[in-house]
Amino acid sequence: MTLRLTVSTELWRNHLATTALAYGEMVPVVKGNGYGFGRAALMPEAAKISRTVAVGSVFEVADAPAASTTIVLTPVGIDLPQPLPKQTILTVGSLHHVATLRSGGWVGPVIIKLQSRMLRYGATSAELPDLLAAVRDAGCTQVGWSVHPPLDGAPAQHRDDISQWLAQIDASFPIYVSHLDAESVQQLRSDFKQHRIVARVGTALWLGDKSTMQLHTDVLDTRVVKAGATAGYRNTKISTDGTIVLVGAGSAHGVHTVGDDLSPFHFQRQRLRLLEPSHMHTSMLFMPAGETCAQPGDLVDVQQPLTRVVADTIYWT
Repeated sequence: MTLRLTVSTELWRNHLATTALAYGEMVPVVKGNGYGFGRAALMPEAAKISRTVAVGSVFEVADAPAASTTIVLTPVGIDLPQPLPKQTILTVGSLHHVATLRSGGWVGPVIIKLQSRMLRYGATSAELPDLLAAVRDAGCTQVGWSVHPPLDGAPAQHRDDISQWLAQIDASFPIYVSHLDAESVQQLRSDFKQHRIVARVGTALWLGDKSTMQLHTDVLDTRVVKAGATAGYRNTKISTDGTIVLVGAGSAHGVHTVGDDLSPFHFQRQRLRLLEPSHMHTSMLFMPAGETCAQPGDLVDVQQPLTRVVADTIYWT
């Protein structure tokens, strides 16, 4: 069984270079499943773009290049790995976050997260003075601000939200912004020249040009069945004659239905019907009699957000 990610290497790297140029000063984000590539594959590419990299959690710091400064985007929970590299920067957005670092003995650099309309961490204007005082009392050193708008919404709306913060925070620290397109970042820099505005970029960098990559799985077996038969983990009843097609990708790879519970599998530009929800390392598909049927060894297209899948192998072409 295989879930295979194929990447047109030269075109993909050209996209990375073009994106980095468009954003200007930026921090590549390498977190979670590494946007489908794996964190180990992306870290060397990130190091070519910036001497700073952002990771999702404190447990991903170990994957960053030794020479890089590593920003941890998510506030630390009750488990703080020790020791962390000196060039690690943690994020705090509440008094509780500071208290957690204090109890864990952290006295290193921190970024103050400011609340956006997403409400996923971050201090409000009213909470900010107490948070800054707590950071100082804990012996931590502030090295920046961050704002993380939601994915939804127009770029102009996100710029307005960030602009409100830029009008009131100390400009001696850089501010790290996410979920903005390159044009919006450049507009903010033009409007607030006294601030150093650094773009944090993940999806737009690694997955911004989908034409450079394809996700496939292979057909492992087929079974001809008659109407009325049952098959699968749930003894699903077959409604018409056809063929069960077994492909080597499932929930273990992070493969699930898409949209309105649609199958993510396509063959010869036709969406294939799922016999039942994908399970572990195999998905069971059904092709009615009379249709051109995929055969063992054929590749089936997989429609999935790469931010949640784990490929068995990556082909750099």
